[in-house]
Amino acid sequence: MLNKFKQTQEQWGGSSEVIDHWLETRQQLIVEYCKLAALQPSAKPNVAELPTPEELQSFCQHLVDYISEGHFKIYDMVMDKWRATGFQATEDIDQTYGKIVLTTEPLLNFTDKYAAVDKEDTLEGFDSDLSLIGEIIEVRFEVEDELIQLIADSLAVPPGA
Repeated sequence: MLNKFKQTQEQWGGSSEVIDHWLETRQQLIVEYCKLAALQPSAKPNVAELPTPEELQSFCQHLVDYISEGHFKIYDMVMDKWRATGFQATEDIDQTYGKIVLTTEPLLNFTDKYAAVDKEDTLEGFDSDLSLIGEIIEVRFEVEDELIQLIADSLAVPPGA
C-alpha cells in the first residue's frame, strides 16, 4: 500500500492542488491504517493487543473523511474542472467511478461497527475485519488512480478530436 502510494505521489503530486490534497488525505488514512495493523501481540499467549477506542475512532474518522471528500468534494471538483474544458465523461470513466462507489458501503459498515466501541468491547473478528478493510482500501486507491489516469489521458486529446 505504501509503495503504491509513493508511486502515485511521484506520478501525480504537484499536478494540481486538488490532487495534492487528495493524496495528503490518502496518506493520513494509510498512516492510521498502518498504526492499527501494526499492533503487536500482547504478553498473554494467543491474545493480540487490541486498539484503544480512541485509535479506532481516529481511524474511522479519517476513513469517513476520505470517503466524504472523495465523493462530495474531490471527484466533483475534478469532474467540474474537466467538463469546463469541454470534455464529457466516457463510459470508461463512468464505470471506473462506479467501481469506486462499490467500495464505499463496506468501508462505511466498518466505521459503523467500530467507531463507537468502548474499552469493554471484545472486538470479536476485528483482525479479519481490519484485513478486509485494508484490501478494500487498496482496491479503492487503485481504482481512484485509474480514474485520474483516464481523465489525464482524455485531457491529452482536445475535445472533438
